[in-house]
Amino acid sequence: MKRIAIILAAGKGVRMKSDLPKVFHKILGKPMLEYVLDAAENCKFDEIFVVVGHKSEVIKKYFSGRSVTFVEQTEQLGTGHAVMQVSPHIKETCLVVVLAGDMPFISASTIKSLLALHAKNKAKATLLTAILKEPGHYGRIIKNESKDVLRIVEAKDANERERAVKEINSGVYAFESDVLFDALKKIGKNNAQGEYYLTDVIGIAVAKGLPVKALVLDDPKEAMGINTKEELKEAEKIISSPKKR
Repeated sequence: MKRIAIILAAGKGVRMKSDLPKVFHKILGKPMLEYVLDAAENCKFDEIFVVVGHKSEVIKKYFSGRSVTFVEQTEQLGTGHAVMQVSPHIKETCLVVVLAGDMPFISASTIKSLLALHAKNKAKATLLTAILKEPGHYGRIIKNESKDVLRIVEAKDANERERAVKEINSGVYAFESDVLFDALKKIGKNNAQGEYYLTDVIGIAVAKGLPVKALVLDDPKEAMGINTKEELKEAEKIISSPKKR
């Protein structure tokens, strides 16, 4: 089966207090998106799509020499909406891996482990999770007593019990394309942010009785998304360290 990667890179990054696209902010002179793209290319996907939006011309120019297909998200209406923009480019059933362009610590070995678990369990969706002492703004993974994934609840939509959950959604997934794009047609934006959440695909798959699995990261740092200049500085310290990966 054909394997494709979709890297989400359309965000403005308002918390960066900069007019640059968030994923174009640099860590040791290298845009954070480039770290993610390097990891994806190491996995030998058949095709890599990069969803761009705010100041897309900056990203397109910088990465013009890379073997990627750029897809425009003219309105930033959420992660689900971003992935929807790639749908017209998918002509056959394939395996889709969704990556976040602001996760510079994601490794090729972790992506390969996600793919292996997905295949081993014949899953329709597999998500990458992490256990954090302070889960903060990350979406929570809600499981049943048998530890099966039920849904993902965004932090802004979570109740007190759900916010107490330490297992978080990293924003990295593997999907069977037919399940993914069929579910995306059904999601709405009745939530705190008024956006189309990609996370809702998980709940839809579970409701259909489809197998949904989770891979918990050995190193939670790989789930770190960069949203502020302070986090950029912290990422530089980590990457500069001899024990960075």
